[in-house]
Amino acid sequence: MIGISMKHLRYFEALAQYQHFGRAAEACAISQPALSLQVKELEEILGAVLVERGSRQIRLTRLGAEFAARGRDILRSVDELGELARASSSPFAGRLGIGVIPTVAPYLLPAVISDLSRTFPALDLYPREAVTQKLIEDLIRGQLDAAIVALPISEPALAELPLFDEEFVLVRSLADAKRPVPSREMLREMRLLLLEEGHCFRDQAISFCSISPSLPRSVMEGSSLSTLVQMVGAGIGVTLIPEMAVENETHAAPVSVARLPEPRPSRSIGMVWRKTSPLAEHLQQVAAIVRQAGQSRPATGRRRGSKKGQ
Repeated sequence: MIGISMKHLRYFEALAQYQHFGRAAEACAISQPALSLQVKELEEILGAVLVERGSRQIRLTRLGAEFAARGRDILRSVDELGELARASSSPFAGRLGIGVIPTVAPYLLPAVISDLSRTFPALDLYPREAVTQKLIEDLIRGQLDAAIVALPISEPALAELPLFDEEFVLVRSLADAKRPVPSREMLREMRLLLLEEGHCFRDQAISFCSISPSLPRSVMEGSSLSTLVQMVGAGIGVTLIPEMAVENETHAAPVSVARLPEPRPSRSIGMVWRKTSPLAEHLQQVAAIVRQAGQSRPATGRRRGSKKGQ
């Protein structure tokens, strides 16, 4: 339709995403009145209302929701035109937005960034740490090029590439270091510390321990692996952490690390990207670097376990 610009589509997409004029304007780096004016102008062009405006919140009309979905497809296609140019460049260059889940980012991202910068010096890296659901949403919206997550994701629009596996280890107080390692069944009866809702690692720990979705009172929550380990050091309970986190999180905490009995819990770390991305071939190269960084990391769990208890 004549008159609709890419600016209209991008501003309305932000409003549809944030459901708030102020937050959408902030995300677009413009003033709230300017964004409101653009949305109003778009409605006038269409001759229809896209947004129900309340005193505290907004809601998309039925047409607004459908328009946002169609507009999102258009924006993604336009962005992929730019990706075509990047895909044709040799060596790989330009901006690369890569997301990483919080239980991987602090332990793997420094090595990955260093290796990518050395291999592709013209690459402009924009890493983002967020929980899996947020990363998937941003990938589908075209706000990220790829994400390092725990697999499987099972999102039809995304390609998945497994990179490496790692085990979970048990963290408990130093006083428990010489005690027998508890079984999965015994863990259900202990005060188990877990990450807050939204973290895939939380779901994996719950699944391993076969804990009911309605968590018992003995389960406590923390905002990060660091918080969980410090709580264990304070004698509050026990927790599970991925092996790659052991060296960083336990070196200054009065805790012991132990490997659980077979079958040990583990996770598969992989990379995902849009199936339609023109950067797919380059992203395979990025994935190979991530795989190498993951496989080359030291066996920290074994080293810390031997020092603080098996």
